[in-house]
Amino acid sequence: MKITLDHLTKKFPNRNKKQGGFVTAVDDFCFEIPDGKLIGLLGPSGCGKSTALNLISGLETPTEGRIFFDDEDVTDISPEDRGIGLVFQSYALYPHLTVLQNIMFPLGNLRGANKLSKEQMRARAEEAARLVQIDTLLERRPNELSGGQQQRVAIARALVKTPRVLLLDEPLSNLDARLRLQTREEIRRIQRETGVTTVFVTHDQEEAMSISDLIVVMKDGSVRQIDKPQNVYDDPKSLFVAKFLGTPAVNVFVGSVKRGKVFIGDDEVMKTECAENMQVYVAVRPEGFIPDVNGGLRCKLKGVEVMGRDTSIISEHYAFEGASIRAVVNSEDAPDRDSGEIRFSLKPNKVYLFDRKTEERVYFSTGDE
Repeated sequence: MKITLDHLTKKFPNRNKKQGGFVTAVDDFCFEIPDGKLIGLLGPSGCGKSTALNLISGLETPTEGRIFFDDEDVTDISPEDRGIGLVFQSYALYPHLTVLQNIMFPLGNLRGANKLSKEQMRARAEEAARLVQIDTLLERRPNELSGGQQQRVAIARALVKTPRVLLLDEPLSNLDARLRLQTREEIRRIQRETGVTTVFVTHDQEEAMSISDLIVVMKDGSVRQIDKPQNVYDDPKSLFVAKFLGTPAVNVFVGSVKRGKVFIGDDEVMKTECAENMQVYVAVRPEGFIPDVNGGLRCKLKGVEVMGRDTSIISEHYAFEGASIRAVVNSEDAPDRDSGEIRFSLKPNKVYLFDRKTEERVYFSTGDE
């Protein structure tokens, strides 16, 4: 099922009655979600990602724009008639019902030609339970399940009606780190096995990058970038996107381009073929640093954290925007902890320049490519 969002906008009345007017939660959202893909809506709290999901589901009505499932305009169709499956952060399971009864519950609301017998409902529910690997827990009640098992029941309940579209709103937020990892892998497996078009809302960039075919990065109701996860990481279009994706986070310095060279503070760090002099932010991925006694970037060494294969070098620089620079290098390149100073050269493909005023990407070449 292909989903098309055509200039989708949602405005809410401003809660501050003194200010009046409206708050735009989703602003002119245009996107075509390919059939059978898993799409991650990613952004900080308040960016509009959950509102966008609610618009797709029909729980909210757009102020402007249209929504299409394939060629069918579903903008004015009620949620129950859109053929969607919904999974929320809250599992919303009925505590007095067994796992089987919880999964079967949506099937009891089917009417007309879609109505099923009890035997058919049970068979459909058992199939959904097998898909999410909880078929041995059907007679238990929710309070007898772990958080991860409860989440699987919620997913099975959403899948049991064989939806055209599966919508997941922060489905892993209530799980601990280990269960989040396991459950997100299960969501990816289930999506691939069913082939159902899936929209996954999260503020966790690691979750979005690990399971999505495409990610949509949002801020302040608008789309900032859409691409494959690795492409967004490697080729951010704005400083916001560069800072939002990546663990450890990208290192951002105040810099400039002068006379065909990139400077961080007063340190000349690389050549460039930028056409003009400008004030920029220089963003360097943690893996973009190379310890080099002749390197142009001179930093004060604060510490070395050995992590087995890799080592984190913690340092300071007066032009750095933040507390500490974090560089990740091979352990054999780790510096002497007592040296006091560390110098780096930089990998050009891990360095991004952003206009200091607009925070938009400034593309450059070193001339060696």
